[in-house]
Amino acid sequence: MQLRESTDVSLLNVEQSFSSKEDVIHFLIKQLKRNGNITSESTFYQAVMEREALSPTGFEGGLAIPHGKSDAVVKAGFAIATLKQPINDWESVDPNNKVNLVILLAIPTAEAGSTHLSLLSEFVIRLTDTTYKNRLLQSKSPEEMLIRLDETEEKENSISPNENQKLVLGVTACPAGIAHTYMAAEALVKAGQELGVKVKVEKQGANGIEDRHSTKDLESAEAVIFAVDVSVKEEERFSHLPKVKTSVASPLRNAKQLVQKALDKGESEARGEFKEVSATHTEEDSQSWKTEVKNSLLTGISHIIPVIVAGGMTLAVAVFIAQIFDLQALYAEEGSWLWLLRQLGGSLLGQLMIPILAAYMAYSIADKPALGPGFAAGVAANLIGSGFLGGMLGGLLAGYFLKYLKAKIQPKGTFAGFISFWVYPVVGTLVVGSIMLFVIGRPLAALNTGLLEWLSGLEGANALLLGAIIGAMVSFDLGGPINKAAYTFCIGAMASGNFIPYAAFASVKMVSAFSVTLATRLGRTLFTREEREIGKQTWLLGLAGITEGAIPFMINDPLRVIPSLVAGSAVTGAIVAYFGIGLNVPGAGIFSLALLQGQPLFFAATIWLGAALVGAAISTFLLLYTRRHKVQKQLKAEKEAA
Repeated sequence: MQLRESTDVSLLNVEQSFSSKEDVIHFLIKQLKRNGNITSESTFYQAVMEREALSPTGFEGGLAIPHGKSDAVVKAGFAIATLKQPINDWESVDPNNKVNLVILLAIPTAEAGSTHLSLLSEFVIRLTDTTYKNRLLQSKSPEEMLIRLDETEEKENSISPNENQKLVLGVTACPAGIAHTYMAAEALVKAGQELGVKVKVEKQGANGIEDRHSTKDLESAEAVIFAVDVSVKEEERFSHLPKVKTSVASPLRNAKQLVQKALDKGESEARGEFKEVSATHTEEDSQSWKTEVKNSLLTGISHIIPVIVAGGMTLAVAVFIAQIFDLQALYAEEGSWLWLLRQLGGSLLGQLMIPILAAYMAYSIADKPALGPGFAAGVAANLIGSGFLGGMLGGLLAGYFLKYLKAKIQPKGTFAGFISFWVYPVVGTLVVGSIMLFVIGRPLAALNTGLLEWLSGLEGANALLLGAIIGAMVSFDLGGPINKAAYTFCIGAMASGNFIPYAAFASVKMVSAFSVTLATRLGRTLFTREEREIGKQTWLLGLAGITEGAIPFMINDPLRVIPSLVAGSAVTGAIVAYFGIGLNVPGAGIFSLALLQGQPLFFAATIWLGAALVGAAISTFLLLYTRRHKVQKQLKAEKEAA
């Protein structure tokens, strides 16, 4: 990128004197106005000062890059001033920063995501080179500065191979994902070079994860430095490493101390066993297609669960209030406070759930640039009535299209910001949205409608079979992939308007917990002390719809426990489905009793809870029977050995 194309010699100033930050900014704004970059000095000044109020624009080493995005800017550009006397009170990430180089960026509002980021990132990358920055500061005239703006040297980033050289990993990330992210990364790499340590930094910025750490790096590293102001993506990859956590600005002040601290931690703290995480992928270790799709679906589901629970419980509260205080009329009155509360919960479930699912499935495949197209795919799924199935397919479509787009059109050079913040989201949304709306929309909607009609028409033996299958899947692995598959199906059916599968799912979720408690209470001598202690608590987890309380029993004796739980759960699911009981509020646990549909409330509640108790009784009997058989077999073996 040629910086001189975005400025003019009349906008470059050397060895100026100012008493305050505001004076510098006013001076540079006047020059931008005279040069025709802006139409209103006061409007643009307000935009710059609003940006100043958000976070520091001073960095370290005497540098400050104030900037403003405004409709008053008609031509993007920048003005520069070097100062005779530094300004000591410019808010900076380094409190000791004394500003003597000011670069003011002027960006039209329409180019906020493109030109703005291109200029800012280009300056940041160049100014991390102290030699480049000093050349600008030492310019004796505007003409000399104009020439030096694009005088850059190729930097050797690689470190000569050394088998004994220690490796420290880094992750940098700031809210905007541009300036501090790259400057902090550069500072850590330089500090490593000075200390004779190999430092590799992963930048989690506006373009997603750049320079992702490979499996080889993760296995061989001594420690990791998190220099971040936002959460670290896929932090579980680094769980085995000693960690140094700090702000993204910290490496700009004391990078060498951070690298040394990481080395010290690597020597003093025990390094855990490295376990490869499926989400980790690079060109060297890519995921299989099946794994990527599975991880994408699980990522989407994990992000919609809080929305489902929040929406479901909000809707449940509105229903409870209406029933307890006899406010059904208010509940149905458009615009009333109770109607609004009902709409809040319903909107979370009906409008947000599928777009969030699609967006985060796409995000799992192609990172941050896929979020916009993913949301668009989910909205399109809602518009065409393709439901949960359309959301899943749309998420995969958005993810893989953006993955292809990122591979073919990479954000480099002059148009890097434009590609990241315009091409990816806009082209992705138009392509994915059009395919969803006009190509696969009708077939998906027809398939979804057909599935809904099939579920609605299930009666007798068919309903029994469906409920039994759901029940068996829920308790087969107690929260594992098979359980999640059942959950996905039930949520998808709910999104399509059929509430019977989720009612069966919710009832079955209590079976395993109730069974473990009953078995350990009735057969105390058959279980260890630890198992009895766990059993005292699992029934409470069951009331909340949590199956994981029974996992210790399943792990210790899977061949006996799994069939016992599956048998009772299948009966529970079959009973609930047979009676056509529905539930449209996910995650309500025992509170679901007051929200059941399909039958009169008291009858529905009796069947729903009774089915869970019947299933628990069957599973309890089988747990006791199989455990007693196991204990007798062990005693017989001990006698024969004696």
